[in-house]
Amino acid sequence: MQTINVILSGGVGSRLWPLSRKSQPKQYLPIFEGETLFQKTVLRNKEFCESVMVVGNCDNFELSRKDLKSAGVEGFLEIIEACPRNTAAAIAFAAFAAQPEDILFVTPSDHLIKSGEEYDTAVGRAIQLAKEGHIVTFGLKPTKPETGFGYIEAAGEEVKGFREKPNLQTAEAFVKSGNFFWNSGMFCFQAGVYLEELQSFEPEVFTASRTAFGSAKEGKLDYELSMQIPSISVDYAVMERTKKIKVVPSGFAWSDMGSFESIYDHFKSLGHTVDPNGNMVIGTNLHTEFLGLQNTILIQTSDAILVLKKENAQDVKKVYERLEKEKPELVD
Repeated sequence: MQTINVILSGGVGSRLWPLSRKSQPKQYLPIFEGETLFQKTVLRNKEFCESVMVVGNCDNFELSRKDLKSAGVEGFLEIIEACPRNTAAAIAFAAFAAQPEDILFVTPSDHLIKSGEEYDTAVGRAIQLAKEGHIVTFGLKPTKPETGFGYIEAAGEEVKGFREKPNLQTAEAFVKSGNFFWNSGMFCFQAGVYLEELQSFEPEVFTASRTAFGSAKEGKLDYELSMQIPSISVDYAVMERTKKIKVVPSGFAWSDMGSFESIYDHFKSLGHTVDPNGNMVIGTNLHTEFLGLQNTILIQTSDAILVLKKENAQDVKKVYERLEKEKPELVD
C-alpha cells in the first residue's frame, strides 16, 4: 500500500481571464509568491505521499511536466485526457492506474492552502479513515457566507447531506448554524473502494472509463473512447450516494482561487496596493486612477484589459464564454 497524491489539473480557470488562458490555465500562473498553484500543491503534499499522479489534459501536460521538474519531482505517473469528462472519470483513471489497496489523496491543482499543523492533522486523519475503507471528503469551516461553493452538512465526521451553491440568505443560515462546511473538492480513499462504489452507482462511467484507460498509449487516452464516457462529477456519482462517506472537518486556511475576488483578497493580504476606495490594479505598473469607483479591479495583459466590480467576479466566466465564440484568439 502506498499513498498517491492524485492531482487533477484539467481546468482552464475561465473566471480568471485574461490572466488565465487555454495555453496557460490559472494553476500554471507564477503569480503566487513566484510559484504556481500547481507547484504549491505538489510541494505541500510531498510529506504525506510516496508518489505523484497527474490527471491533466492534452493542452497542458507539458506545463505540468515543467512545474514538476521545477518542484524536484521525478518518476511521477501521468494520465493525459483527450477531452474533459468531469471528475468522476478523471479519478477513475487514477484508480485504474493504482493498486486496489493504494490510498489516493485527490487534490485539485489550483487551490491555495496554508500548510501547517491544522492541514497536517486533517490529511493524517483522512488517510487513516481511508485505510479503514471509508471514502473521505474534507469540509472547510466557512469564514463567510460564500455563494460560490457547495456545502456539506455534518455532525462530527458523519455526513448528513450535500448542498448545492446556495443563495446569500441560505449561505448566511449555513454559516450561522455551525454544522455546514465548504465542500473543498479534496478526497481520500482506497483506489479499489472508489472503483467499487463507482461501478455500483454509475456502471456506465466505470465501464467506459476502464475501456478508455485500457486503450491508452503512453498515458494518453483515445478521443473517441473518451467521448463515450458520461460527463459526471465525482460528487454526484459517488460522494452524495455512498454509505462509506466520512468528512474531516478542517480549519486550515483554504481558497479555491476561483475568481478575481479570491485573487484580490490574497494579494491584499500580501500588501498589494489598494487605493482608499478598495480599488486594485493587477498586471501593469502604469499609474492608474479610479474616479467614482469602489472595490473595482483592473486587470491588464499584453492583449486585453478587464475592469470589474469585485462582487461581479463570478461573471467573468460569461465574458470568457462569449469571447470563446467571438474572439477565440483572446482565450487561447
